[in-house]
Amino acid sequence: MNENPKNNQNYAIAIGRQFGCGGREVGQRVAQLLDINYFDKQLLLEASKASGIHPEMFEAADERTPKFFPSLWPLNLAMAGSTFVGEASTTEDNVYKAQCQVMKELVDRKSCVIVGRTADYVLRDYCKVISVFLHSPIENRVKRIIERGDCDTREAAEKRSYKINKLRAEYYNFYTDKLWGHADSYDLCIDSSLLGIEGTAQFIADFVKRRLSE
Repeated sequence: MNENPKNNQNYAIAIGRQFGCGGREVGQRVAQLLDINYFDKQLLLEASKASGIHPEMFEAADERTPKFFPSLWPLNLAMAGSTFVGEASTTEDNVYKAQCQVMKELVDRKSCVIVGRTADYVLRDYCKVISVFLHSPIENRVKRIIERGDCDTREAAEKRSYKINKLRAEYYNFYTDKLWGHADSYDLCIDSSLLGIEGTAQFIADFVKRRLSE
């Protein structure tokens, strides 16, 4: 891994997003436009492989503030097939630290888009980071949530959107010294409903190119 962050020539685009505003699709398209890597849920698998911690533990702690984990989580849950990899204990904090370490390793390999998981804060002193926050009106988010099959009704979609956004905000605010969704926490905030997925991705890609040329 790069021992001197100041010499890291790769960059990361960190995308925060409201649930249902198309963050995944926008992030994937931005990565395609700039020919860089993309990580969302895949980040959890990468962190699991690198740390030897069972992937279910990363799923359980994903973008959630530490609250309920018992004091001891046996690492013997982290096994390949039936082979135990350790007897030590871990907590949500260990899971978060492993995830942060993997982010740095990923950006060392190649510039990338990372969606969520406080990537903007984790990498702030490690490489060039362009932070983006995506939002959109509740009507647009509800429509997308229902269309992709996450919920069947408007009421359920609104409830889920509120719950997940609350969890994301608590997680981001807990691990960083910034506020989730507040304009002054990011380089760029954009309503993804105004330009659509493709237009938003193009806008972000152009913004990134200009920032990198400074």
